[in-house]
Amino acid sequence: MAAGDIYKLRLENIASGGDAVGRLNGKTVFVEGGAPDETIHCRIIEENKNWARAELLEITEPSFSRIKSACSFYGKCGGCNLQHIDYDTQLKVKTNILTDSFLRIGELKTPEIEVIPSPQWGYRNRMQFHCLRERVKNSNSPKFGLKGRRSGEIAAVTDCLIAVQEIREVLKQDCSKRDSSSHNANAVSIPPEKDRFTIFAKDGVLLNEGGIQKGKINLLEKEIILDAGVFFQSNCTMLEKLILELLKTAEGVNRNLPMADLYCGIGTFAFFLAGMFPKVILAEENKSAVSHARENLKGVNAELFALRDTDWQKTIFKEQNKLSGAFGFAVVDPSRAGLAQKFASALQRDGPAVLAYVSCDAAALARDAKILTAGGYKLNKLTLFDFYPQTSHIESLAVFER
Repeated sequence: MAAGDIYKLRLENIASGGDAVGRLNGKTVFVEGGAPDETIHCRIIEENKNWARAELLEITEPSFSRIKSACSFYGKCGGCNLQHIDYDTQLKVKTNILTDSFLRIGELKTPEIEVIPSPQWGYRNRMQFHCLRERVKNSNSPKFGLKGRRSGEIAAVTDCLIAVQEIREVLKQDCSKRDSSSHNANAVSIPPEKDRFTIFAKDGVLLNEGGIQKGKINLLEKEIILDAGVFFQSNCTMLEKLILELLKTAEGVNRNLPMADLYCGIGTFAFFLAGMFPKVILAEENKSAVSHARENLKGVNAELFALRDTDWQKTIFKEQNKLSGAFGFAVVDPSRAGLAQKFASALQRDGPAVLAYVSCDAAALARDAKILTAGGYKLNKLTLFDFYPQTSHIESLAVFER
């Protein structure tokens, strides 16, 4: 096998990351745009010792799950990678990836995974755009688009079917109106000093870096403050379902002890859970996020720390030798990298009786689950919340109990 070789290949399933997977001469081959259970002709474009990457040339036996993609920018824009697969199969694919990650990386068999579906289209409230600063004489009009399929490219899209209507309206504007000079209610101001920026929209509220950046939105009939420049979940419909599940989980814990909201962001989970506990401790590295969390938790018995997770054990909990003595319940929501290993080890030894782990990366969750269960935790429940239909991204909630 060598780069440029053409083969007939039977694809078996979808791997983490969204590529279809087949095997040639015992070697795993990844094919972008493939679907489970279909036969294709492909050309090898990259070869390594244990795996290869190939481009799809022809579909000779289409998969039962293959459908026509709905978006005219699919394949050019880098956002979606599963639009060519029907939604039921997308959910099965993600469930299999989550199960496989736990088996291979975590060496754990999962309980039956509950799957919470999302609206398939028009769900995305938060999106990051990339500026297209054309060097046209006598013109300073900025333009923007989405990261393209190929590295370094920016796709100048004029619509996005997974975005909420307010963001779709922004994209449909004529490029000359995509600046602060526009009187259109859906116009945005592009920050001149940034090559990429974020827009957030919900129920008529439109926030963006460079323009009106901070505002209030309603979640579960409560007003919460957020900032387009600070991380917030991108699918509010699914976020509400996740919060309701956390509230349900918290009902069964020792509520005489404080709770912890770790990797708290703007304090979203504590905002809804704090009333169930005598005190809440929040920790987050991003100082701006902590500042917003302080606003959201105003009037609540809360203590906030702007610190890296590697410092939490020795600083936040310095007066408590054991986390289990400090908290009855904790929610952790780390970045894609997962828990800092130093902190994961601290949780393994001394974590609270019930730990709710919100994850955006199946592999990192499985790795951390292996550490936690080695220290006395049991994985009691695993739920897949499909925050990102048409993409291979996986969001899940794992509940661990001692």
